[in-house]
Amino acid sequence: MRRILFFTLLVFCVAGLYSCRKDNAVVTQTIKQYDQQQIQAYISANGLTGFSRDLSGGDTTGIYYKIISQGTGKTFDYSDLITMVFTVQTLDGNFVTTDTIANHVYNYVGHVNRNNLPFSIANALINIVKTKGTRARILLPSHLAYGASGIVLPPGGSANTITGNESLDYYINVIDNLDTYDDMVVKNYITANNLTGFTQTASGLYYKITTPAAGAPVSAISIVSTQYTATLFDGLGTSEQYNGTDGSGASIDIANDNRKGLVEGLKLGTAGTKMTLIMPSRLAYGLTAYVDTTIPIFSCLKYDINIISVQ
Repeated sequence: MRRILFFTLLVFCVAGLYSCRKDNAVVTQTIKQYDQQQIQAYISANGLTGFSRDLSGGDTTGIYYKIISQGTGKTFDYSDLITMVFTVQTLDGNFVTTDTIANHVYNYVGHVNRNNLPFSIANALINIVKTKGTRARILLPSHLAYGASGIVLPPGGSANTITGNESLDYYINVIDNLDTYDDMVVKNYITANNLTGFTQTASGLYYKITTPAAGAPVSAISIVSTQYTATLFDGLGTSEQYNGTDGSGASIDIANDNRKGLVEGLKLGTAGTKMTLIMPSRLAYGLTAYVDTTIPIFSCLKYDINIISVQ
């Protein structure tokens, strides 16, 4: 009986020790090891090639990256202002944002975290991207992203939630020449939406007279009453709209309005004209965000305009 009892206790002890080793094996996997396994599995599952591990400072950060094209612009530091667009998704695909109009950064490299980006992106910009004009893909491990807590990005809700321990796939384009980039964005917008009949001016403005009229022409000193709607290229609702409470429209002083593209376009019309304008950001609000609406800085715009009267 004693031998049977001893043998039974021995079996339980061995089983207990095995169980402890198994649990410890799981517990001792670090978050860096977990992230690395997830990123490597993501690369393999999606057939990604040309990625390298970041070895900044002689030690791996856990970041994998691919330089799509190396820019020839200025090498930047944390104190430099950059204009950057990006897309990002979690490796599981549950969070995806590809809207480079909303994901448009104009900030110091060291302050990109103020645009709801992890600060580790600033380090990646310095150590990996390096120069203006560079396009790169960054696979950011969760411990350098939003950690175990995750984040709820504006405007909130489940669709804008990155859950904890999620590694991220970033596409980053640090713009060297904003005018060139804007002109490309405008052309792509026209092509993607099958827009025809537009004429391009020397400034980069595209215009189309949809309803010609023989009313009073708009001059450099005119006061123009207009109804218009301005929208962003992502089509996310109306960004700016003026119809006037009594249908009289908004009064625009041609000589003093700082929206260069709007002024240039209006001067191509007459009272009664209806037109559509498509303009790069430098001809819209440029560096100034339109605070009363949802137009961020450096936004290209499409205007649909009805010129009511000209004084």
